[in-house]
Amino acid sequence: MIDTYHSSLGPPLPPRQHGPRQAPVLIQPSSGRRSINIFCSILLLHLLITVGGFALLYHTEMLQLSEGKGKAALHSSENLQSSSRTLARMLVHKPSHSAHKRSGYLQWDLKHSVRRNINYFHQNNWLTILQPGDYLVVSRVTFSKGDPQAPLASMVKLKRSETAEETVAMQAYCSLSGTETRSGWGSGSRSIPQMCTASQEEVLSLERGNQLSVWVADLSLVDYSDTATSFGMYKL
Repeated sequence: MIDTYHSSLGPPLPPRQHGPRQAPVLIQPSSGRRSINIFCSILLLHLLITVGGFALLYHTEMLQLSEGKGKAALHSSENLQSSSRTLARMLVHKPSHSAHKRSGYLQWDLKHSVRRNINYFHQNNWLTILQPGDYLVVSRVTFSKGDPQAPLASMVKLKRSETAEETVAMQAYCSLSGTETRSGWGSGSRSIPQMCTASQEEVLSLERGNQLSVWVADLSLVDYSDTATSFGMYKL
């Protein structure tokens, strides 16, 4: 009896197909690569937008900070310039004793006067220049009494140094209306005092050590009330 279960023959071959042989179908990866390229482009665009946004924000903040510092520096510079400006605004001081027909220089009330970078000598009432330059010099002297023999005049005198000779740098005159008397009352009214102000303003080129003061021919004729009589000098 033939044992067919254990056979040395192999499995039967499949039947041979007749006709042309078909090539195997391969799947092209072009669609997958295209998706990857699109994803990478979107990611790169997002990265560029993010970096550009941060750069723009940083530039804007730095610009605002720079403008803020510039304004602060300008404000500080203006404050420093105004606080260190060279000037003098002097208000007159009324003499303790009555002056009778005596010429001389006006004294200044230091408690109510302002001085910056300008020296003052109490003994001779002269203001001394510390910084050379062009100065606007303003003088105002008000007279409450008249003199029938001499015009009412005030002079700003200049000395190139403390020991130099005095010269007249500026001068001004004024007159009282009506007929003046030594009491200061006009003939037209006995209730209203007659007054006049000799004002002068000039730009002077001054050097270090120059001195200025205000001189009047008769100190007893000057009005010493409030700001009627003053003197100022401002460096331009």
